[in-house]
Amino acid sequence: MYYKKLIGEKCYLSPMNVDDYEKYVEWINDMEVAAGMLFASQIVTKEREKELVESFSKDYNFAIIDIKQDELIGNIGFPKIDYINGVAEVGLFIGNKEYWSKGYGQDALKLALDFGFNILNMHNIYLRVYSYNKPAISCYKKVGFKEAGRIRGAKKIAGERYDEIIMDILEDEYESVYIKKIVSQKNF
Repeated sequence: MYYKKLIGEKCYLSPMNVDDYEKYVEWINDMEVAAGMLFASQIVTKEREKELVESFSKDYNFAIIDIKQDELIGNIGFPKIDYINGVAEVGLFIGNKEYWSKGYGQDALKLALDFGFNILNMHNIYLRVYSYNKPAISCYKKVGFKEAGRIRGAKKIAGERYDEIIMDILEDEYESVYIKKIVSQKNF
């Protein structure tokens, strides 16, 4: 069962459902999906993924659900949060390849940024991506992320070296798409 915590145009973010761990195992062990992630070299079993999903579901991590089909397509969340300085790392993946390059990542990321800036009160939200993941970099730029730095040659895959790119966005660079609209419609 999914709950519409944050609703976008194409998808909504729901608290994670622990019972979805087998779907995550399938996606994470698909090298085409995993190659774009920072943990592609890890072997993930059902038991390990269930533990991870149980752990993630207790923090600020969300399932990404297609609005029309009410179907799980990936997840997004904040694996690292520095509450003192207002800085958080966001992580996103669309595991269902049928949803790649169709705007779902952008939609989910906008919702997560809205939550991060307007509910968690972050000042800076950043992410990490490998230089070979051009579709992800394009998605992040469209949402407003800028390159903040690189770790040159940080990833060796298929005999080639690639940079790890750090991208970020500041709270005043992001226009709320959801939460400010809800608050402005209410008389609190």
